[in-house]
Amino acid sequence: MNEQANERLQAKTPEQRFLRVLEDDFHQPPRVARELLAEAQACLLGQASTLRPGQVRVLLACQSAGHGQSLVQTATKEVIWTIDAGQEDRQVQRQHGAVALRQVRIQRLLDEALEQGAVATQEDLAHVLQVSPRTIKRDCKALGGQGIYLPTRGKLKGIGRGQTHKAQIVAHWIQGKTYDQIQLHTRHSLASIQRYVQTFVRVVDLHCQDFRQGEIALVLGLGERLVGEYIALYETHDAPEHRTRLEEQIERLSKGSVSKKGAL
Repeated sequence: MNEQANERLQAKTPEQRFLRVLEDDFHQPPRVARELLAEAQACLLGQASTLRPGQVRVLLACQSAGHGQSLVQTATKEVIWTIDAGQEDRQVQRQHGAVALRQVRIQRLLDEALEQGAVATQEDLAHVLQVSPRTIKRDCKALGGQGIYLPTRGKLKGIGRGQTHKAQIVAHWIQGKTYDQIQLHTRHSLASIQRYVQTFVRVVDLHCQDFRQGEIALVLGLGERLVGEYIALYETHDAPEHRTRLEEQIERLSKGSVSKKGAL
């Protein structure tokens, strides 16, 4: 088969069609289209709207919704919440107990809401976790006392933006703490900690290739807020030992040795 015939066949593949749609219909630059294709091939498991076991759809207030309005007048957005993360949650419960599990879930749900353009109240959390608002209030107070930022609707209104728990966990890793040390301190599962670090490394890798924040969010399927937090972490931790640690992980990523499940 000659080279021209081979090129014609290659142009008819589903991958090339997907790239053309991204470039022609959605006006994505070629390199962004290629990254999106690679990410889709590696991560896509059915339709993005498909609920996995342990997930539910809920209506929450939009991040942009004003305060002081009645609930009926408040703009809402449908989001997918992971109530039960399966084995990750079982690990937290075995090691730290039911209260720690509920507090981990509170952090996860609040971050998932932000990533999907919404914001939750303590009442929303109480409803899906099937506990009283008083229990959620007590948990939020305990987490706040540990320096953990909880982006509830009231917090976003009152004090504005803070650093989410994912960025706080990654900061521990950048500073040289082991996964076991981070797990003991934060009470999050080992798998979730590894996943946060892996995602951070991928964000930094694309950032170093001069991808814009919005492009990185699009390629990796993340919220721009989280991408911005990760880039800020990278830029503020510029000591040689921190950069060496990151460069080693980026090199492993480029060689394909980093598992999609977060096994760094």
